[in-house]
Amino acid sequence: MLKNIIDIVLALIFIICFFPLMICIGILIYFTMGRPIFFKQIRPGKDEKLFQLYKFRTMSDDRDNMGNLLEDSMRLKGIGKFIRTTSLDELPQLFNVLKGEMSFVGPRPLLVEYIDLYNETQKRRHEVKPGITGWAQVNGRNAISWQKKFELDLYYVEHRSFMLDLKIFWMTFLKLIQRSDISSNNYVTMEKFKGNE
Repeated sequence: MLKNIIDIVLALIFIICFFPLMICIGILIYFTMGRPIFFKQIRPGKDEKLFQLYKFRTMSDDRDNMGNLLEDSMRLKGIGKFIRTTSLDELPQLFNVLKGEMSFVGPRPLLVEYIDLYNETQKRRHEVKPGITGWAQVNGRNAISWQKKFELDLYYVEHRSFMLDLKIFWMTFLKLIQRSDISSNNYVTMEKFKGNE
Protein backbone atom coordinates (compact mmCIF):
# COMPACT_ATOMS: atom_id res chain seq x y z
CA MET A 1 0.00 0.00 0.00
CA LEU A 2 2.83 2.42 0.87
CA LYS A 3 4.59 1.68 -2.41
CA ASN A 4 1.37 2.37 -4.33
CA ILE A 5 1.01 5.75 -2.62
CA ILE A 6 4.65 6.66 -3.29
CA ASP A 7 4.27 5.61 -6.95
CA ILE A 8 1.21 7.81 -7.48
CA VAL A 9 2.67 10.85 -5.69
CA LEU A 10 6.01 10.60 -7.54
CA ALA A 11 4.26 10.02 -10.89
CA LEU A 12 2.19 13.16 -10.39
CA ILE A 13 5.27 15.20 -9.44
CA PHE A 14 7.30 13.91 -12.39
CA ILE A 15 4.44 14.49 -14.85
CA ILE A 16 4.20 18.12 -13.73
CA CYS A 17 7.98 18.58 -13.88
CA PHE A 18 8.50 16.84 -17.22
CA PHE A 19 5.30 17.96 -18.96
CA PRO A 20 7.03 20.79 -20.90
CA LEU A 21 9.71 18.31 -22.03
CA MET A 22 7.06 15.79 -23.10
CA ILE A 23 5.31 18.51 -25.13
CA CYS A 24 8.61 19.34 -26.87
CA ILE A 25 9.29 15.66 -27.62
CA GLY A 26 5.78 15.27 -29.02
CA ILE A 27 6.28 18.27 -31.31
CA LEU A 28 9.64 16.93 -32.52
CA ILE A 29 8.13 13.53 -33.31
CA TYR A 30 5.21 15.13 -35.13
CA PHE A 31 7.42 17.24 -37.40
CA THR A 32 10.03 14.54 -38.07
CA MET A 33 7.97 11.34 -38.25
CA GLY A 34 4.38 12.51 -38.29
CA ARG A 35 1.56 10.84 -36.44
CA PRO A 36 1.03 8.91 -34.27
CA ILE A 37 3.18 10.54 -31.59
CA PHE A 38 2.66 7.75 -29.09
CA PHE A 39 3.36 4.04 -29.34
CA LYS A 40 0.56 2.11 -27.63
CA GLN A 41 0.53 -1.62 -27.02
CA ILE A 42 -1.39 -4.04 -24.82
CA ARG A 43 0.86 -5.64 -22.19
CA PRO A 44 0.23 -7.98 -19.24
CA GLY A 45 0.53 -6.46 -15.77
CA LYS A 46 0.09 -7.80 -12.25
CA ASP A 47 -1.72 -11.17 -12.24
CA GLU A 48 -1.49 -11.04 -16.06
CA LYS A 49 -4.18 -8.34 -16.20
CA LEU A 50 -3.90 -6.59 -19.56
CA PHE A 51 -3.38 -2.84 -19.87
CA GLN A 52 -2.33 -0.37 -22.56
CA LEU A 53 1.30 0.69 -22.32
CA TYR A 54 2.29 4.20 -23.45
CA LYS A 55 5.64 5.19 -24.96
CA PHE A 56 6.84 7.89 -27.33
CA ARG A 57 7.13 6.62 -30.86
CA THR A 58 10.76 6.21 -31.96
CA MET A 59 10.55 4.40 -35.32
CA SER A 60 9.48 5.75 -38.68
CA ASP A 61 7.02 4.01 -40.99
CA ASP A 62 9.56 3.68 -43.82
CA ARG A 63 8.71 0.82 -46.17
CA ASP A 64 10.31 -1.00 -49.10
CA ASN A 65 9.04 -1.08 -52.68
CA MET A 66 6.61 -3.88 -51.77
CA GLY A 67 5.04 -1.84 -48.98
CA ASN A 68 6.63 -3.85 -46.17
CA LEU A 69 8.09 -2.11 -43.13
CA LEU A 70 11.88 -1.89 -43.19
CA GLU A 71 13.98 -3.53 -40.47
CA ASP A 72 13.96 -1.87 -37.06
CA SER A 73 17.57 -0.72 -37.46
CA MET A 74 16.61 1.17 -40.64
CA ARG A 75 13.56 2.80 -39.08
CA LEU A 76 15.29 3.88 -35.86
CA LYS A 77 17.18 7.02 -36.81
CA GLY A 78 17.51 10.73 -36.14
CA ILE A 79 15.36 12.10 -33.34
CA GLY A 80 13.81 8.67 -32.76
CA LYS A 81 17.20 7.12 -32.09
CA PHE A 82 18.08 9.94 -29.70
CA ILE A 83 14.81 9.53 -27.80
CA ARG A 84 15.40 5.77 -27.52
CA THR A 85 19.03 5.96 -26.41
CA THR A 86 18.22 8.56 -23.74
CA SER A 87 15.18 6.52 -22.59
CA LEU A 88 12.97 9.58 -23.05
CA ASP A 89 10.52 7.31 -24.88
CA GLU A 90 9.60 5.85 -21.47
CA LEU A 91 8.24 9.13 -20.05
CA PRO A 92 4.58 8.50 -21.04
CA GLN A 93 4.64 5.44 -18.75
CA LEU A 94 4.34 7.92 -15.89
CA PHE A 95 0.65 7.95 -16.80
CA ASN A 96 0.56 4.14 -16.50
CA VAL A 97 2.00 4.53 -12.99
CA LEU A 98 -0.51 7.24 -12.15
CA LYS A 99 -3.34 4.93 -13.27
CA GLY A 100 -2.02 2.17 -11.01
CA GLU A 101 -1.17 -0.17 -13.91
CA MET A 102 2.58 0.05 -13.36
CA SER A 103 5.09 0.88 -10.66
CA PHE A 104 8.35 2.79 -10.93
CA VAL A 105 10.24 -0.40 -10.06
CA GLY A 106 9.34 -3.94 -11.11
CA PRO A 107 9.82 -6.45 -13.94
CA ARG A 108 9.37 -4.79 -17.33
CA PRO A 109 5.99 -5.50 -18.97
CA LEU A 110 6.64 -7.80 -21.93
CA LEU A 111 4.51 -8.92 -24.88
CA VAL A 112 1.19 -10.70 -24.36
CA GLU A 113 2.32 -13.46 -26.73
CA TYR A 114 5.04 -14.47 -24.26
CA ILE A 115 2.61 -15.53 -21.52
CA ASP A 116 2.03 -19.00 -22.98
CA LEU A 117 5.81 -19.46 -23.43
CA TYR A 118 6.73 -18.96 -19.76
CA ASN A 119 7.39 -21.85 -17.44
CA GLU A 120 5.84 -21.76 -13.97
CA THR A 121 8.85 -20.02 -12.44
CA GLN A 122 8.96 -17.33 -15.11
CA LYS A 123 5.25 -16.63 -14.67
CA ARG A 124 5.99 -15.42 -11.14
CA ARG A 125 7.17 -12.12 -12.64
CA HIS A 126 3.46 -11.26 -12.78
CA GLU A 127 3.06 -11.49 -9.00
CA VAL A 128 4.01 -7.80 -8.80
CA LYS A 129 3.22 -4.73 -10.87
CA PRO A 130 5.48 -4.23 -13.89
CA GLY A 131 7.91 -1.33 -13.63
CA ILE A 132 9.42 1.45 -15.70
CA THR A 133 12.77 0.16 -14.46
CA GLY A 134 13.75 -3.03 -12.68
CA TRP A 135 16.50 -5.28 -11.37
CA ALA A 136 17.05 -6.79 -14.83
CA GLN A 137 17.27 -3.33 -16.42
CA VAL A 138 20.10 -2.20 -14.14
CA ASN A 139 21.94 -5.50 -14.53
CA GLY A 140 22.20 -5.74 -18.28
CA ARG A 141 18.85 -4.66 -19.73
CA ASN A 142 18.81 -5.72 -23.42
CA ALA A 143 22.43 -6.90 -23.39
CA ILE A 144 21.68 -10.07 -21.37
CA SER A 145 19.94 -13.31 -22.32
CA TRP A 146 16.26 -13.95 -21.72
CA GLN A 147 17.13 -16.64 -19.18
CA LYS A 148 19.25 -14.21 -17.17
CA LYS A 149 16.58 -11.53 -17.45
CA PHE A 150 13.95 -13.87 -15.98
CA GLU A 151 16.31 -14.92 -13.18
CA LEU A 152 16.79 -11.27 -12.24
CA ASP A 153 13.03 -10.63 -12.40
CA LEU A 154 12.41 -13.55 -10.03
CA TYR A 155 15.11 -12.25 -7.68
CA TYR A 156 13.24 -8.96 -7.45
CA VAL A 157 9.91 -10.70 -6.82
CA GLU A 158 11.40 -12.71 -3.97
CA HIS A 159 13.54 -9.94 -2.43
CA ARG A 160 11.56 -6.78 -3.15
CA SER A 161 11.91 -4.11 -0.50
CA PHE A 162 12.05 -0.35 -0.12
CA MET A 163 15.87 -0.44 0.05
CA LEU A 164 16.14 -2.57 -3.09
CA ASP A 165 13.85 -0.13 -4.92
CA LEU A 166 16.08 2.77 -3.86
CA LYS A 167 19.15 0.89 -5.08
CA ILE A 168 17.49 0.23 -8.45
CA PHE A 169 16.51 3.92 -8.72
CA TRP A 170 20.13 4.98 -8.20
CA MET A 171 21.53 2.37 -10.59
CA THR A 172 18.94 3.42 -13.21
CA PHE A 173 20.13 7.03 -12.94
CA LEU A 174 23.72 5.89 -13.60
CA LYS A 175 22.61 3.75 -16.57
CA LEU A 176 20.77 6.71 -18.09
CA ILE A 177 23.89 8.85 -17.87
CA GLN A 178 26.03 6.11 -19.41
CA ARG A 179 23.34 5.17 -21.99
CA SER A 180 24.44 1.56 -21.64
CA ASP A 181 22.76 -1.78 -22.47
CA ILE A 182 20.15 -0.19 -24.76
CA SER A 183 20.50 -2.92 -27.39
CA SER A 184 21.35 -6.60 -27.53
CA ASN A 185 24.33 -7.77 -29.56
CA ASN A 186 22.34 -8.53 -32.70
CA TYR A 187 19.20 -6.38 -32.46
CA VAL A 188 18.30 -2.71 -32.13
CA THR A 189 16.48 -3.48 -28.89
CA MET A 190 16.02 -7.12 -27.83
CA GLU A 191 15.30 -10.21 -29.91
CA LYS A 192 11.95 -11.84 -29.28
CA PHE A 193 11.54 -14.51 -26.63
CA LYS A 194 10.83 -17.82 -28.37
CA GLY A 195 10.26 -20.02 -25.35
CA ASN A 196 12.41 -22.28 -23.21
CA GLU A 197 14.55 -25.06 -24.58
